[in-house]
Amino acid sequence: MPPITPRQNQILELLLKYRKSHSINKISEELGISRTAVLQHVASLEINGYITESESQKTRGRPARHFALTERGIKHFPKQYAWFSELILTDFKKILGVNAFRSHLKNMGMTMAQQLKEPLDELNITDRLKKLIIIMSDLGYQATLINETPKKPYTLIEAHNCVYHDLAQTHPEICEFDIGLMSTFLEQKVELTECLAKGGCACRFKINTIKKDNGLH
Repeated sequence: MPPITPRQNQILELLLKYRKSHSINKISEELGISRTAVLQHVASLEINGYITESESQKTRGRPARHFALTERGIKHFPKQYAWFSELILTDFKKILGVNAFRSHLKNMGMTMAQQLKEPLDELNITDRLKKLIIIMSDLGYQATLINETPKKPYTLIEAHNCVYHDLAQTHPEICEFDIGLMSTFLEQKVELTECLAKGGCACRFKINTIKKDNGLH
């Protein structure tokens, strides 16, 4: 997807200000550029899903075309989730204490895994691992399954990014969420052997898999 140009960003800012919709003519007038130029930028933004055409409104001449932001367009603007999450985690740690805080995060991961694994009760460990990689990808991880040790009863999941890297640096206990989710989903012991937030090259999770499942050996 092509990057948003400074001019296109100005259009998005206008539509954010006029949340319901804004006309091509008004955009042209407020930005001081031609109607043709606006149409070109609007066409690109619409194709890439940032804006959508709303109901045209009648004027003395031809109907005026109006555009509004889509959810994708709204999400284009910066959010301060990390700051707010940091505030919440710091407060929880003070209230609970470090050990209880760590246990609570792990339990949160376990609860999420239970919700995800109910339809998968009949899947073997190989299928569960494949499904877990898909779930991690949906959560934003660049995760891969690695079978470096075919003669040993474990495999590895390697994530090349951390979806809460900044938070994990100040709250390393947050990794317990991943461990709780993964161990409960797989019904296997999971160990974090390397962590990006602690200076590692990746987040590496060692999973002790069932020996009888030949799919991993």
